[in-house]
Amino acid sequence: MLRFLTAGESHGRCMIAILEGMPAGLKIDLKEMNIELRRRQFGYGRGDRMKIEADSVEILSGVKNNLTLGSPIGLYVQNKDFRIDDLLPLTNPRPGHADLAGCLKYGHADIRNVLERASARETVSRVALGSVCKLFLKEFGIAISSDVLMIAGEKNKEKMNKKIDQAKTNLDTVGGVFSVVAAGVPVGLGSYVASDRRLNARLAGALASIPAIKAVEFGLGKDYAYAQGSRVHDAIYYSKEKGFYRKTNNAGGIEGGISNGEPIVLRCTMKPIATVGKPLDSVDIVTKKPVRATVERYDTCAVAAAGIVGESVVAFELANAFLEKFGGDSMNEIKRNYKAYLKKS
Repeated sequence: MLRFLTAGESHGRCMIAILEGMPAGLKIDLKEMNIELRRRQFGYGRGDRMKIEADSVEILSGVKNNLTLGSPIGLYVQNKDFRIDDLLPLTNPRPGHADLAGCLKYGHADIRNVLERASARETVSRVALGSVCKLFLKEFGIAISSDVLMIAGEKNKEKMNKKIDQAKTNLDTVGGVFSVVAAGVPVGLGSYVASDRRLNARLAGALASIPAIKAVEFGLGKDYAYAQGSRVHDAIYYSKEKGFYRKTNNAGGIEGGISNGEPIVLRCTMKPIATVGKPLDSVDIVTKKPVRATVERYDTCAVAAAGIVGESVVAFELANAFLEKFGGDSMNEIKRNYKAYLKKS
């Protein structure tokens, strides 16, 4: 029902997103959309680019008088740091980045041809389109949030910041873990009937597509491996007031690939940023001689920002699954379908 395409390079003219399939009649709040873009720029440990860019989105199509038309929505974010044609070629690939694999795949002799698109700058486009999906979900009482759970092994806020400060002093980077929680999700999104319709598979793929994400967990995640089934599966209860409900949510809101009415709880592990101030050993892709890896402008830590991107890709997948279940061409039609489903349930 929903699909998107993004375009743009890190130091190119702009970042672009096209969102197709959003129904007509959704009220668009540009202020809320720009708040989402600014949230992506915050977080302890961000680099110098955040001092340059003050991201804001311009709506190019698909909206009239602040209401969606049902046609593709075009979104535009200007890059103030626009100098792609003036940047010198690079030939020293960074371990942990797409540099070498990208050059070998596409036949490039300049790493910049890879890193300009492989850069996490692309995620500004996904936050922009995710902000539209959040407005859609909000109409049905669904809210998505994120939180930083751990940085470099530390879970205390003050200790996390100290780890980031230490890494910055050492010209290094640190990763960590963030959570994404979607509250208010109804029973029935996704399906068990086909592998590509399972909601957990779709969410995992979306989250893993964020640069530097190396693991995605649902509910208890890896801790399931250490437990007995009788202790971790969420017992089922029923009352006239609540209907079916659980007292625990170890499953993270998804069973059999279907949302079960509990909050969807996700955790993502982000590796340290690949660019480090004390570059690692590498090999020049042209001369094949040993060199030190390229040092580009980098964040010491971007876990908090990745959490905002995580919210956005989850919002897209949930909006897509919601439209599959309650689909229609206008907000009024979808609301009627949803209301009838809740009454039936």
